[in-house]
Amino acid sequence: MPPSTTNFPRIAVLADSDTRWKWGALTADRIAPGPSMEAGSRDDAQPGPVLSGFLLRGRATPTARQLAEVGVRADSLREVTAVEFLRAMSEEPYDIVVLALVGGGVQAMLHGLKRVWEGRAKRPVVVTGYVGVVYEKLADGLLLRHGADLVLANSRQDGDRFRAVYEGVGADSSAVTEVALPFLGGAAYTGEHDPYRVVFAAQPSVPDSRKDRTYLLNRLVQHARLHPEREVLLKLRSKPGEHTTHIEELPYQKLAQKLDLPPNFRLVYGHMGEVLDRTDLLVTVSSTAALEALHRRVPTVVLTDLGVRENLGNHHFIGSGCLASWDQLDDGHRPAPDEEWVARQGVAADGSYASAFDAARKRIAGLLDRPGGLPPLVPYYTPATAPGYLPGILARHHLGPDGTPLPGAPAADKEPGPVRQIVRRAARGAYRHGVQRVAPVIRRMGDL
Repeated sequence: MPPSTTNFPRIAVLADSDTRWKWGALTADRIAPGPSMEAGSRDDAQPGPVLSGFLLRGRATPTARQLAEVGVRADSLREVTAVEFLRAMSEEPYDIVVLALVGGGVQAMLHGLKRVWEGRAKRPVVVTGYVGVVYEKLADGLLLRHGADLVLANSRQDGDRFRAVYEGVGADSSAVTEVALPFLGGAAYTGEHDPYRVVFAAQPSVPDSRKDRTYLLNRLVQHARLHPEREVLLKLRSKPGEHTTHIEELPYQKLAQKLDLPPNFRLVYGHMGEVLDRTDLLVTVSSTAALEALHRRVPTVVLTDLGVRENLGNHHFIGSGCLASWDQLDDGHRPAPDEEWVARQGVAADGSYASAFDAARKRIAGLLDRPGGLPPLVPYYTPATAPGYLPGILARHHLGPDGTPLPGAPAADKEPGPVRQIVRRAARGAYRHGVQRVAPVIRRMGDL
């Protein structure tokens, strides 16, 4: 790890996908005690926390292109297994550890870190949270994150819900700390552009059926044909063969290849913030991009065409004033967000975003200065409270019930050689081919 030449803390971020790396790295920048600054705005010459990035090896490990698109600075970045990460945490000095992982990964790391820090007089502050909107598996995800020193809630509404879950099972809720999504920002929307731009923010797994995804794509293309004076963009998260937080079996790119696309329709990649710079209407099913747009006061629509359903996530936007259908959009509908709803979602369109992370910074500073150091991590799940659940979660990361690495756990002492790298890339390619090509065929055969 690069040596620290400032009084800023040393932070390690462990992430398992491109979106979680973006959340974790930007969150680290926001919550680091010290002078406040726009996340991601520092260059290498500016002082700031020393950020060491760790990418958890798995199906969604981001590619170089995905990392470049996220555009987050790190002083070092390496790919690791869970056991390799725990070894690094036992050998390298850090002040803060951010776990930007799926719930099971967080729980495994909490138990592993508890083990590797046993007997230490001082340990890092452990922080975790959610990448965006929490619309499913609330209790499961929260209890898997319990045990971190800070469990970040992206809004006042989430803070209330998180504390209610913890208190309802008799767990300590003091770790819940209200912040905001770390990637909000950018100039506020001031009026229509020329040409008027409509952007559909696609999601990898919502909706997940070919029928529904084809419907949404056809409606987007139809909107482009009905409004030839508009620029209509399909904003994509990843290219075919790449994986993000969720598995995408039916990429829109492949569905679009079968259509005769109008000249004012385009598929685009890139940073969402840059796309929003020239967006006049953001359309989505339930993407966190809706919150980014609302933060900048860009007109935003959450589609109702496929219903307002929990499995789509658009139920989260009930009361937002943003729910509408493609028929309404084709007729020129302009949504008007409910200001009270927006305020409860932590999007801070009222200008309060600059102070959204103050409470987290203050709390972390207090924990770092705590006399005698911090007590051991105490997750809610233990071999005594969840003997039929916890061992399986830990085993998926090659850890035993006490957080100790299992025999034969992958934990290389050095970077893999060229042959191992080739085998690893081939294995990932085979997995992605299976997800995107073989699995859908098998499902269709099962429906015959």
